[in-house]
Parts: sequence; C-alpha cells; structure tokens
Amino acid sequence: MRALKHPDANEFVLERVFYALSDPVRLDIVRRLAEVDAASCGELDGGRPKSTVSHHFRVLRESGLVHTDCAGTTHMNTLRRADLDKRFPGLMGAILNQPVPDVKRSRGAK
Repeated sequence: MRALKHPDANEFVLERVFYALSDPVRLDIVRRLAEVDAASCGELDGGRPKSTVSHHFRVLRESGLVHTDCAGTTHMNTLRRADLDKRFPGLMGAILNQPVPDVKRSRGAK
C-alpha cells in the first residue's frame, strides 16, 4: 500500500479548505470527526460506494482537514483541528458551530 500524502500545516490553502467543505458529504465527515478522537472510513461512509468515499477522503486529506493513518486494511481518520486552528484561527470553530441545516427545509419542502 502506498503512503498517503498529507500537507504540512504551513502549506494549507484556504481555497482548498473551502472547496473541501463545500460538499455536504465532506462537511458531514468533518462534523462527525470533530465529535470523536478518530474514526475509520467505514464508520464515516454513510453507506456510500467505496470509490466515492475514497475520493472524498482524498480531497479532505489534500486540503489538510483530515489525517489518515493506515493500520492494516483499516484507515483511521482524525480531524487536524489543532493544525487548522493554528493556520486559520477561528475558522473551524465558526464552521463547526453552524447549525446543521434541515435537509427538507433547504430543498424547499414544507
């Protein structure tokens, strides 16, 4: 298995972080990781296909939001909160403190 690449905190680019968070699936993964020390991809996949989940985690890793450690066939993920807070003070707090939208309301349903 090839090693996964993670940017150093000083290499984080705000536009990449925003891009990664612009997808509801990735934002949900980040919110869920903020509540735990670590979680496997399987715990965070929401029943989605493996290829789709792999793509989302790649985007999250490359933006610097998530760190993934491989333990055999299990990938354990952590939110890089301390690194993000150091690079972009207050950003993650503002994002994570936003209420989760009601899906029905956001789609215009009554």
